[in-house]
This record gives sequence, C-alpha cells and structure tokens, in this order.
Amino acid sequence: MNEYDFDLVIVGAGPAGSSAAFAASSEGVSVALLEKEEAVAETVRTSGVTWIEDAKEFGIPEACYNPISNYSFCSPTKSVTISDEKPKAVVLDVRKTYRHLAEEAQNSGTKLFVNTNVIEIVTDNNKPVGVIAKVSESQVKFNAKMVIDCSGFQSVVVKSLGLAEQWGRFGAGAEYEVKAENVQSDTWWLMVGQEYSPAGYAWIFPVSKDTVRIGVGVGKPESDVDPTERLDKLIEEKKGPIKDLGDITKIEFHYGLIPNDGLSRKTVYDNLILVGDSAGQANPLVLEGIRYAIRFGRVAGRTAANAIKSGDTTQKSLEPYEKNWKKAIESKINSASKIQNRWIGLTDEEWEKELEVISELSADEFLDFIRADFSVSSIVRLATHHPKLAVRQLFNIVKGSQ
Repeated sequence: MNEYDFDLVIVGAGPAGSSAAFAASSEGVSVALLEKEEAVAETVRTSGVTWIEDAKEFGIPEACYNPISNYSFCSPTKSVTISDEKPKAVVLDVRKTYRHLAEEAQNSGTKLFVNTNVIEIVTDNNKPVGVIAKVSESQVKFNAKMVIDCSGFQSVVVKSLGLAEQWGRFGAGAEYEVKAENVQSDTWWLMVGQEYSPAGYAWIFPVSKDTVRIGVGVGKPESDVDPTERLDKLIEEKKGPIKDLGDITKIEFHYGLIPNDGLSRKTVYDNLILVGDSAGQANPLVLEGIRYAIRFGRVAGRTAANAIKSGDTTQKSLEPYEKNWKKAIESKINSASKIQNRWIGLTDEEWEKELEVISELSADEFLDFIRADFSVSSIVRLATHHPKLAVRQLFNIVKGSQ
C-alpha cells in the first residue's frame, strides 16, 4: 500500500472542503484534499442559489454566476413578484464555481487527489490519524495529524467513527438543467402548494439567458413523494410558470440530499472537524448552504492549521471553530426553522394567505427573510412596527426563536 504523509487530510472537494484546504494551505500546513469522483463537481447535487454579496466576499468570479433581481412566488392560483433595483441573489454555475474554489486551494499549496474514495478511517486511541482510500484498483494510506470531514450529506468520516448517525430529517431535491425558449434571466420562481410539493417547493432558477434549472424539493420524512417523479409530472403538464418557458430541451439531471436537522450535531472532536453538510450547516427555510460551507470551511481550515502548528489538536483546541459558526448562525437557523415548520404541509388555501403576507415585504425584507439573515434588532422592529399586521404576526414567530 502506498502511503502519503500530510499535516491535514480533508475528505470531499466541494465548497466546504476546497475552502478549508485553501485556508489551511495559506497558513503553511501541508494539505491533502480527497475527492471520490474523477473530477471536482463531476456530479452536481445542488441548484446553486446564493447571494451576490457573499459571492463577491468570497472572490467568486462574475463569470461563475447569473444575477437575480426579481423574486416570484406562485401557488396554484396566485402569484407574487418582489422586484429590486439591483441584483441581490445569484444562481451559480455550480461546476465552474466548485472548480474555481478547488483551483484556489491548489494554488495555495493543497495537493488534490481525485478518483480517491475513502473506505476506512485510520485511528490511534480512537482518534483519527488518517484515512485509507481506494484509488482505481489499489489502496492508498494518507497519514495526517488531523482530518476535516467535508464529505457532505453522507458524513463519511464521522459516521465511520461511530460519532454520528445518518440525518433523520432532510430535503431531497431533483432538477433538470434545460435549454428553454423563453427565459427571464433576472427572475427566479418558487412554486408552492400541494401540486408542486406537499412538503417543500418547486423552482425555476435561471442560469443564463437561455438556460434554467427546474426542480422539486421534498422534505423527508414529512412526505413520501418522490421528487423526480413529481418533477417529471410538472414538466410534462407544464404547470404554472413552467408553461411560459416554451420549448424545453433537457441538458442534465441533478439530484441531491441536504440535512435539515438544525444544530443537532457536534462538529469538533479530537483531531476532527466537520464542515458544510457534514455539520448540518444549512438554512432550513430554502435549504441552501453553499455560503455557509465556504465561510465556515475557511474558519475550519485556519483553526486546524493553528492547532497543527501548536502541536495541540485536541477537541478543546478546536472548539473555537464550533463557537464561531454557531454564534454566527444559530439564532438564524432557529428562526428559519420556525418559519419552515409553519410552511410545511400548508394547504393551497393557506398558501394563498401566506403569499399575501409575503407580498407586503420590501425587497430587502424579503431577502433577509428568505436567507434567514435578520439581526435581532431588525426582527424586533418588524414584529413591532411594520405597518401591516400580518407581517408583524409573521415576524413575531421569528422573534420568538431569538
């Protein structure tokens, strides 16, 4: 068996893994970034929605995303559009973005290993000190002082160590990337109600002037609906705004799972950090987490590098990472969970009323709401002083989780 020695091994070259690798390599430690597929982002598992201020902060090139300035909701009988003067959201070219992040890590000194599937965790006194991976028909051992688990929903490392079980509550999403005859490239659609998804929503997210992603997300275990079957049916019947796209040509199919168990998982152990979907770092309202993966991947990489250089990789030395990310988003995730619990299983009639409430929001209020980015002071202000009673009632729900 071939062996490599690194300071740090990172499992998974998605946005969390590449960001952690970039940050750790930039601090001068040796990093192996392991990707099980033959290329980074060979398989796309996400629709790629995030926010323009985050994309710019992370240095994601403008060529990697399509800006959005109109936000449309529809139920079977009602539609609402909130427009902004300038784009605040983006739909990422996921493959291009993830490869940019991986290249950034490599340029900082990370060694990327593709087609490298972790099959065993190497331990010393129950602490991870490396991994064994299958590469083609052979096995390779990667020795390390620390491991970061960025393996996504499957949580390969932490589950192999018996430190966590599979997520009990999660979202399952299926989408087609398609060429379409009529694309409003600055407008996304979220489609709600029983015919779209009984515990979730459907979407149209434009990638460019002639390409969109049409998808369906379903909450599990709340619903047993298969998102792929529901998606095929919606496209075949050209439901709602799908009919306005005109002729559709399917290019690629995407399928993914994202945890929705909130902050239920511990994310630091001796010699081990969890980031991204492995850690459950997702906004439960619309189940998006790319910005969290990048942001906290960088925090994890710096934390790991500092621990390695100090010679202390115990859980205690890594706790600043967990305190950092939970302080940043714990109240926001709790707020979003409150609203998600309100939304799951609404009847079509109840969605009619909910869309009326949403229509009363300004663009900034809507965006802060949907991305769960309210400060405590702004939530209190909206719950107390908003001119519309229905909006005040909505934000009283959010305020109760702060």
